[in-house]
Amino acid sequence: MQKTPSPPTRSGFWLFFAIAMLFTTFGCEPNLPPAQRVFVVQPFAGMQSATVKTVYESLKKVNPKAILRSAIPLPAKAYYPPRGRYRADSLISYLDNFGSADTVIIGLTDQDISTRNVNITDWGVMGLGFQPGNACVVSTYRLNKAKLAAQFCKLALHELGHTQGLAHCPVKGCFMRDAKGGNHLDEETAFCASCTKFLKSKAGTC
Repeated sequence: MQKTPSPPTRSGFWLFFAIAMLFTTFGCEPNLPPAQRVFVVQPFAGMQSATVKTVYESLKKVNPKAILRSAIPLPAKAYYPPRGRYRADSLISYLDNFGSADTVIIGLTDQDISTRNVNITDWGVMGLGFQPGNACVVSTYRLNKAKLAAQFCKLALHELGHTQGLAHCPVKGCFMRDAKGGNHLDEETAFCASCTKFLKSKAGTC
């Protein structure tokens, strides 16, 4: 899922390292350029250490500059008592306070998260990333626990794609497919040709 805030003041970066992360995780190593900015993995309290480690180590293979921060508490101001959820918008705003022009931050949580969706005040989501933006958040709460590692990587790529300016894509197998309230991650296999072209175009703007 994406949100479209005011244009960020920081310079953009490109997502090839994230694409490479997924291929490396599943045994393929494409010839892609290295990342230009530090990728910050920021777990929130409660995340399983094994899941955090898998995400971090996969990223580290592609971008040696990647860093893993210690878990931090979920901000109380982001909690939405009526539904027992955390507002994803508020979590992103909170994470953005810890970033810089040289970083992009991805928050990891096992809690249910939500955001406003048109006329629905509280819409449960798997993840959220501003389009464009410098931070995003993903949750394991709505994922298939038997396929957690694969689905979590795809979800992360989806939200990172939004931070680069990618909108939802109508191609069924594309990482940028709109979930529309469901979980179709098993059907997604790669960025489609159009989304890949867009990401490649970002390489010349760094």
